[in-house]
Amino acid sequence: MAKIERVTTGYYRIALAEVLSDAMHGTQDMFQIVTMRVLDSDGSEGVGYTFTNGHNGSAIAAVARDEIEALAIGEDADLIEALWEKIWWKTHYAGRGGPTVLALSAFDIALWDLKAKRANLPLWKLLGGYRDRVSCYAGGIDLHLDPEPLVEQTKGNLERGFRAIKMKVGRDNLSEDVARVAAMRDFLGDGFPLMVDANMKYTADEAIRAARAFQPFDLTWFEEPVIPDDIAGNVRVAREGGIPLATGENMRTLWEFKAMIEAGGTSWPEPDVTNCGGVTPFMKIAHLAEAYNLPVTSHGAHDITVHLLCACPNGQFLEAHGFGLEDYISEPMRIKDGLAVAPDRAGHGMEFNWEKLETIAC
Repeated sequence: MAKIERVTTGYYRIALAEVLSDAMHGTQDMFQIVTMRVLDSDGSEGVGYTFTNGHNGSAIAAVARDEIEALAIGEDADLIEALWEKIWWKTHYAGRGGPTVLALSAFDIALWDLKAKRANLPLWKLLGGYRDRVSCYAGGIDLHLDPEPLVEQTKGNLERGFRAIKMKVGRDNLSEDVARVAAMRDFLGDGFPLMVDANMKYTADEAIRAARAFQPFDLTWFEEPVIPDDIAGNVRVAREGGIPLATGENMRTLWEFKAMIEAGGTSWPEPDVTNCGGVTPFMKIAHLAEAYNLPVTSHGAHDITVHLLCACPNGQFLEAHGFGLEDYISEPMRIKDGLAVAPDRAGHGMEFNWEKLETIAC
């Protein structure tokens, strides 16, 4: 039995090369990441991380350092389900969701990385191994871009190997979004996978109106038209808008996904491994979606999530967008012919440059 000997938390701020924007989070010039390193009694180490779009990183780091580190020491590193349950319930009363579940996500990712390294397997094979690559799309945070620069950005993404594109919508004037979507469809041509993301901008009535305006452009999905808490609103948009919905990046538990899927409020469940509780619940969400004959997509953390989507038969359309993290790891994810390739290295394969990260430590 390999016991956990040490857990180390890191907290960093990564400045963005260019300012990004979406409908509800506004402009973003910096991302925060919190890392967790788990060392076992055999000398093996697993690494996990979570991120925010510029706020609350200190709260996540505090939970990781003050709560999870102490709860993990001395435990069997292989009993991931037991460890997850222990931390979930010990922190549940004051921490269900929010920074606590993001910290738990980083810890859980580290445990799975450690387990895969000990087995000398890439994570996607340890989790079941369905294929070694999955379709992916470029997720632009680009609400500020008008049609011409939006198309120019897309040209760059096509040159990088992407064969599917997501763009932001949610401007105050719907006609501006319609013009932007029309320009993208005209440039990409018929049949090219194009998604739009409103980042919870609308009420249900506004979202229905927007969805109907977007119908002529054959969108793969309309993402987060309303807040995830409004299950009835999501159901209305799904039924009346005429476009498949994706939602989940702001949902924090398996049970939230269960409620949304059962109600019929999503066609594309979209968990984020760094905020839904980690690999453990992500895979449960993916299998839940499979039971409803739904594909599962993802949000963020593509270097980790490529393993998860490659481990389940209903995994489709990995979201790939960087926030500067690629400058602090040794081998960024490879994209070939529109497919994200899962690395064959043991664990999840992300190797951080810790010395370089220390230069941006908080």
